[in-house]
Amino acid sequence: MVRESLIADCIRRDPRAEQELYKALYPLMMSICSRYERNRQDAAACMNEGFLKVLVNLRKRRPEVPFEPWVRRILINTVIDGFRKEKERKAMETMEVPMETHTANEVNDYLRHMEAEAFAELLVRVPEMSRKVFNLFAIDGFSHAEIGRMLGISTGTSKWHVSHARQLLQRTIAELAGAATVAKDALP
Repeated sequence: MVRESLIADCIRRDPRAEQELYKALYPLMMSICSRYERNRQDAAACMNEGFLKVLVNLRKRRPEVPFEPWVRRILINTVIDGFRKEKERKAMETMEVPMETHTANEVNDYLRHMEAEAFAELLVRVPEMSRKVFNLFAIDGFSHAEIGRMLGISTGTSKWHVSHARQLLQRTIAELAGAATVAKDALP
């Protein structure tokens, strides 16, 4: 929790306070940006750009708005702005993976033991556009209509990307669950 006095010092442009705020917000900011960017350098660049926006807009923040959710929203918007800038340059990626057969129990058992960090590593395997839409919908809680407006896509396209990401994640998890079962069965 960030102290209001620290925020007030940042509004007055105190460099020490800005550095302290950066350190306090780093875990939150990096976790958000890492969900959307494939590598750590891109996530860090996005985070720094978002933090600069936080500093520039501190005076505009209404006092009744909780600080951390306000920062979170700025960072998500920074990610989306970056996506919009790159949209014309990047072609949509597709990934066709044949579906392997695994039982639902294997997948569910594997998911119960999966850590959040491991899931984030799996999410990196999802094509960029589908990963962004999936994050906005499943993790950040935006509706398909909101996502459509933010990314300039239709509601149906947003739904497709979430479905596509889920399919890819399910396949990968099923493969990992099958490998874990095989390894477990091989133990004496």
